[in-house]
Amino acid sequence: MSLFSRDKPKIKVQTTKSDNFSGWLKCTHCTELIHTNELENNNNCCPKCDYHYRLSADARLKLLADEGSFTEFYGNLEPCDPLKFVDTEPYAERLTRAKDKTSNNEAVIVGSCMIKDHEVAIGVMDFNFMGGSMGSIVGERLTRIIEYALQQHLPLVIVSTSGGARMQESILSLMQMAKTSAALAKLHEEGIPYISVLTNPTSGGVTASFASLGDIIIAEPGALICFAGPRVIEQTIGQKLPPEAQKSEFLLKHGMIDCIVRRHDLRDKLAEFIGYLTNNDRCYSEEKTLEGFTDETKQHSTITHEKTRENSLISV
Repeated sequence: MSLFSRDKPKIKVQTTKSDNFSGWLKCTHCTELIHTNELENNNNCCPKCDYHYRLSADARLKLLADEGSFTEFYGNLEPCDPLKFVDTEPYAERLTRAKDKTSNNEAVIVGSCMIKDHEVAIGVMDFNFMGGSMGSIVGERLTRIIEYALQQHLPLVIVSTSGGARMQESILSLMQMAKTSAALAKLHEEGIPYISVLTNPTSGGVTASFASLGDIIIAEPGALICFAGPRVIEQTIGQKLPPEAQKSEFLLKHGMIDCIVRRHDLRDKLAEFIGYLTNNDRCYSEEKTLEGFTDETKQHSTITHEKTRENSLISV
């Protein structure tokens, strides 16, 4: 019968709608439904409650650097498996999977770029690569970009997001805490500014080393910033922590960070700080200004001047 022998009608299956709709998400913070395209267009921040979701290193660089200005350094340094470490799976396999997932070969990207016409040395961590854990190559890349900033006399910006030291590299990963901190000490001695940006989450050995050593420490809203996570602390002390403990707002209140900046404003704020710290052309001549005063008055004036500079930096 023609009814059953007739060819089936050709139905066009459209996998995506004409407006590039790719699905809905429920915000983990406010539980509102949000359109994924809207989320992407809003710098991965919830348009309803402004909750800041994680950004990949590539997306972060696109957000901060002037278009086409970023040049990557030391990308040829890749992690290896000197300890032949195996937990639930070999470390080498974890590395391969992380590389495939992120299209990067390590948990940090370093280089130089322009931020609103200010040249800077920059390092950006990626939580998608093994939780942003700091292994020997992460530490080496960061140390080299710090040394590059020292050689070129460039301000340094490091954006951190990490679960801490990489357990698969054992003592080799822990050594990076001392190495990066020592390099930053040299940068500080030369008076070159270092701005540390803490994003959700920043914890463990990263918090305990270079992430907390910035001349100015900026955090994104609602970021978890700690050494040990809240669950570990609660199990240790046997008490429930306050809901906002270890969040950026809590740390600002208690003086661990200098300011909280929304992601949309971060590029402008970085440019403002860099301009303030590097483009101050005033020359203070203590001998000329204090000519005719006693040594005791000169010493008092110098101390007051140094305190004024410190207070003005904090107030910014």
